[in-house]
Amino acid sequence: MRAWYFDNKPGHQKLPHMGEHVPNEKVYQLGIKHWKIPFEGHKKVIDEIAKERDYPNRDVINISKEGLGDIYDEKMMYFFQEHMHEDEEIRYILDGTGYYDIRETPSDDWIRFQIEAEDLIIIPVGIYHRFTLDEGDYIKSIRLFRADPKWVYLYRSKEMDVNPYRLEYVNETKEKFGITVTEEDRVAVKEAFERHKQTELASMKAVSLGWGEWIWSWLTWRSYT
Repeated sequence: MRAWYFDNKPGHQKLPHMGEHVPNEKVYQLGIKHWKIPFEGHKKVIDEIAKERDYPNRDVINISKEGLGDIYDEKMMYFFQEHMHEDEEIRYILDGTGYYDIRETPSDDWIRFQIEAEDLIIIPVGIYHRFTLDEGDYIKSIRLFRADPKWVYLYRSKEMDVNPYRLEYVNETKEKFGITVTEEDRVAVKEAFERHKQTELASMKAVSLGWGEWIWSWLTWRSYT
């Protein structure tokens, strides 16, 4: 895997935008996991990782003009918007090439790395990132996910900056680089997870009430028919 700082110069996102070299060790410290898995026997390795990390579902995606058809331009814009997930993003590359950009902590600079056939990549929970094809304009990969929806794209915002998974990721990454994480930082993560839990419970309750109202309406209707 090759990695470098994104140069931020004008030019299409599919161009290399190659700045200063970044050692793979730094990319790994930022939470990226990478293996080179030969095609022969790759299914067994992917099955093991899927079981170990509890990602039982998968699909194959062909990101290209041919593969995406009329939604190609829309999807390319979609993938390249800065975002994070609350699940890992796991990819095994079958063919083609592309770029991931990840935010460096604590500088917030973009680091770009290229992915190619036989790469198995795991993008961690909570890291801001984006994806684009390169000038080859094609990549085909196996995607692992837990359930539908496959992923929720959480676009960067002030609200996402205090998302519990984001705060937890930042704290863990700071510790890897020897940066002090204060007690206040740790408390902020706990409080954020508690708020997140309460929001999820409220959402589940609202859905439950919605179904209850629908069933009551249906029963009432049946009683008059």
